[in-house]
Amino acid sequence: MTTQNSSNFASKAAQALALLLIAAIFFSLGIWQLDRAKALKKSLVTSTQVSSQSVPLESIAAARQALAAEAINRRVKISGHYVAEFKAPNQKDGDGNLRDWEVALLQIGTNQGILVVRGLWSERLLNPDISQAMIIDIEGQLLAHQFDDHSINGDGSISRLDSSVIVGFTDLDLFDGYVLASTESHDGQQLIRQRPTPEKLTSRIPGFYWQHLSYVVIWWLMAGVVLYLPFYRRRVAS
Repeated sequence: MTTQNSSNFASKAAQALALLLIAAIFFSLGIWQLDRAKALKKSLVTSTQVSSQSVPLESIAAARQALAAEAINRRVKISGHYVAEFKAPNQKDGDGNLRDWEVALLQIGTNQGILVVRGLWSERLLNPDISQAMIIDIEGQLLAHQFDDHSINGDGSISRLDSSVIVGFTDLDLFDGYVLASTESHDGQQLIRQRPTPEKLTSRIPGFYWQHLSYVVIWWLMAGVVLYLPFYRRRVAS
């Protein structure tokens, strides 16, 4: 009899432990989902904030290093001379227009460089007097590099706005990301171009804020159901 009681107790203890473990897993999933909701809300705020004050590029970024989160979308000012030109096909601007963009590699100092979106490819001949010897002063928005290819590399075209696709073209130490120029000037004289606007910025965390919160409720509700199940079975049995 004692052996049977011990066996029953062990069985019930194992069942209780299993239920607690399952409930703990559901509760942990709820905590994880809640953290995702908070991260999503934070990223939506930071991804859409663009400071109107221009700062030197080198003050918020460094060559051959990934862009810090706080550097993305900042307005920057840089000076240098263009050493190469590329066509970036099938780029979508903030108005949803799909066009080919003119992208130039700007050499900064003696050994650094960054990609600069100058304007539309169709307007690349508007400033024929620009030469590699000229120092160009630029202000624009610093954006993260693109992940998806929009075309293929070759024949003067680059597949995406990403310094990694041009490492074979230059020995310069490249900055991560690229600058979407809003103004260009030489010796104080503005270079008039039609400037593309950036796409609407979104969070990289998938889903919606309230969607994540609803999953939090579901996970915790499931944890509550698991914990209530033994009492329900006891009530049904009685």
